[in-house]
Amino acid sequence: MFSKLLIGLTALVALSGVSPAFATNGMNLEGYGAKSHALGGASMAFDTGNSAVMNNPATLGMMKEGKEEIGIGIRGLHPDVSLSYGPMTENSEGTGYYMPSLSYMRKDGNIAWGVAMLAQGGMGTEYGDDSPLFMFGRSYGNSLVPLSGKEIRSEVGVGRVMFPLAWNITDNTTIGLSLDFIWASMDLQMDMDGKHFKGMTQGVGGSVSGTMYNTLGSMMQSGGVTDINYMRYDFTNGSPFIGEAAGFGTGFKIGMVHRFSKMLTVGGSYHSRTWISDLETSGASLSFSGVDAMNNTFTQSVSGTIKVRDFEWPAVFAAGFALYPGDRWMIVGDIKQIDWSSSMSKFSTTFTADSSPSNGPFIGKRLDVDMQQEWKDQTVFSIGAQYKATERLSLRAGASFATNPVPDDYLNPLFPAITTNHYTAGFGYRLSDKSSFATAVAWAPEVSATNADGMVIRHGQMNWSLNFTHEL
Repeated sequence: MFSKLLIGLTALVALSGVSPAFATNGMNLEGYGAKSHALGGASMAFDTGNSAVMNNPATLGMMKEGKEEIGIGIRGLHPDVSLSYGPMTENSEGTGYYMPSLSYMRKDGNIAWGVAMLAQGGMGTEYGDDSPLFMFGRSYGNSLVPLSGKEIRSEVGVGRVMFPLAWNITDNTTIGLSLDFIWASMDLQMDMDGKHFKGMTQGVGGSVSGTMYNTLGSMMQSGGVTDINYMRYDFTNGSPFIGEAAGFGTGFKIGMVHRFSKMLTVGGSYHSRTWISDLETSGASLSFSGVDAMNNTFTQSVSGTIKVRDFEWPAVFAAGFALYPGDRWMIVGDIKQIDWSSSMSKFSTTFTADSSPSNGPFIGKRLDVDMQQEWKDQTVFSIGAQYKATERLSLRAGASFATNPVPDDYLNPLFPAITTNHYTAGFGYRLSDKSSFATAVAWAPEVSATNADGMVIRHGQMNWSLNFTHEL
């Protein structure tokens, strides 16, 4: 039985586990698992089922001895992102993202263990190839010029396969650990106009270096190139499962939970910063458009390999409580600190041109670009209440309140991770002695921010989750 189950889990992980996700708290989801999701994302000090592996692995120790179950879930996120600049407004076409989860857990004596897979988070937008907001920009020499007119799109996805272990060291205290295998991927189709490119060469908003930049600079100094209209990144595969540039790595979580009395339980966890390889693909192109010595506009497309360097998921510190004022009631609350500042200070890429003859003078040359992001650490407060209406039905509601980690000055319309507060509700229902399901829905009210270019970015969303578990 177990070997067949493990084969099935592995197959489903391979087929569905790499689905991209969308941001709710920075790039994190506000809650993992329908039970936690319905309770505002609180999860540190009570039984959140198999989803404990993404919350506090120590709470897996709250399973009954001898219990063995599988879980399957789906998360749907529906962001509503819009941009405004003067009289022009554009809506992102990225309005639906779906993420599966799959788990197997069991408890033998004082030890609970298992394996689980889920899409953890990410962000993305789609503006198509006809957006008026991305049609024109300023050149290196500050002239108004057309940009590429091609698709403008971003998508980042992160997922995990996790191997948790929880140990009841006493009747009231449990510790837990999860070792995680992590993958991250990215698609990016983005124009950077010449004015911003020039600013970065001068240390404004980032930096530019490398042999490709030196060659381009020599061409401008010699007069062969008199102006640069834009630079364009383009690497995408159109897959709904994993982006064109991908990297793999590891991380871990540790946690504890302690029951002080029948009325009060407390818990806490630490999620490590990840160790992920550079996100890399050889199927990338980098384009330059400019004006030559004859005053003709030209476009040079260079094929090669791109690496997104130092992309990591941040460390998370969390603590919480669960209060039981009566047999039917549970009140829960958490506080989380997400260390975005150590992992999202800049967006760094290295592009290396391949040996294709069409690459001309750029063959074998390298371009290093660092774009400043300077995300701030984020504090998230979660609160929720559960009422056991019947022996089978539990009603849940909650909310979470967070700071915005993205500074206005560095807010990029392709990465609008600025939502803060969420209001949640849901329920759990036991179908039989062995099967149950839970569902949740969350609303993030629209927020807005204005970046350094004067573009107003608005982001609100609805999202939902559904989980089913069955005891074997």
